[in-house]
Amino acid sequence: MNRMYVFILLVAGLVFSANASVKSEADKAYQDNDFKGAIEKYEAIISGGQESADIYYNLGNSYYKDKNIAKAVLNYERALLLSPGDDDIRYNLEMAKSKTIDKVTPKSEIFIVTWINTIRNLMSESSWSVFAISCFILFILATAAYIFGSKIVVKKLGFSAAVIFLILTVVANLFADAQKDKLINRNGAIVMQSSVTVKSTPDESGTDLFVLHEGTKVYINDNSMKGWKEVSLEDGTRGWVPTESIEVI
Repeated sequence: MNRMYVFILLVAGLVFSANASVKSEADKAYQDNDFKGAIEKYEAIISGGQESADIYYNLGNSYYKDKNIAKAVLNYERALLLSPGDDDIRYNLEMAKSKTIDKVTPKSEIFIVTWINTIRNLMSESSWSVFAISCFILFILATAAYIFGSKIVVKKLGFSAAVIFLILTVVANLFADAQKDKLINRNGAIVMQSSVTVKSTPDESGTDLFVLHEGTKVYINDNSMKGWKEVSLEDGTRGWVPTESIEVI
């Protein structure tokens, strides 16, 4: 068992070392303006099973420089899923989206919903989990101060702090769960074809509703039809597109 454990660690170390070497080569290719070479190497790392916001971000930058806006948007979106609080990723994503043809105005939502989503997106699932654990530990310490404190002021402060940290623990867990759900159940997708006609039904004979262009983000609502996906835009409009016309984030 110990030999097997050592063997697994050795293999993992070799894979990590190889990926680190490929990433260095990819970074250098990007710096040398060899964007196609950088794309090939970053894609190889991802195909090898290593996924990180940094790699997706660099890959998005490479595609952007190579003037492949759809792929740039796709990889910026993937980077943002892993690191939702990264301002550089969000800025570059908006820059790439500004180059797309379709301009979709999102449906208006209640201010409190926007505010909650903004706070939730400050951190990733793992960061919210760490924050929740930290708050829970502080909750226990504050509770101990309330129960065992010898002075009234200590008990009052302990009680107040315990309530605050308990609330923060619950909220952080809810945010962590929401971020985890976004990672696991990925329903966002990017249009990859230069243009695609959205149909009223999952069939070529369906009525043409509107046309979408590469780089536009859609949300998959129905996966049940072979070869077709029902999608919606941020403004709520819906329709069916061929599966091969989009790529899931």
